[in-house]
Amino acid sequence: MNRVKKLFCLLFVGLWCLPLAQALEIYLTPEQFLSEVFASNIPKPEVLWISKDIAKSAEKILGHAPAQLRQRYWKNSEKSVWILEEIGKEEPITAAYMITGGKLAQVKVLAYRESRGGEVRYPAFLKQYQGAELKAENYLNRTIDGISGATLSVSAMTRMARLALYFDRVSRSESP
Repeated sequence: MNRVKKLFCLLFVGLWCLPLAQALEIYLTPEQFLSEVFASNIPKPEVLWISKDIAKSAEKILGHAPAQLRQRYWKNSEKSVWILEEIGKEEPITAAYMITGGKLAQVKVLAYRESRGGEVRYPAFLKQYQGAELKAENYLNRTIDGISGATLSVSAMTRMARLALYFDRVSRSESP
């Protein structure tokens, strides 16, 4: 009987932990994305310090205060890459945004931690962001179609896209 209890406990713990093990999916590392974008000439990372004015605008974009006081990014004369994290429903989504000429050129989900809504990583969804740019009030100049069951993940991806475009604009100018 004691052996049956142990087996039952192991089975219960294993089944309970299975969703946790499946929740974190890493699709691409930041290094792999940077290699795709910059080939073998990856620039040194730069830092955008989040001043009060930048934080105020970032808060309007995100709906909450930014979590950090500085943001790392990579850029050359043509493009910049921003790797950002934002909460989907309950867990962070890590995504990379490449910007060229003030427009989104490439978007990829690097890591997805939610149990549902992972469709935001598919190219069919992500291609909607290509060519998007900021218009007044730091909104995108186009509507991003949602995905049934992934509303909060789509919203997080769109907020990060807006933030990446805003950070790129600030980093390339002298004032926000």
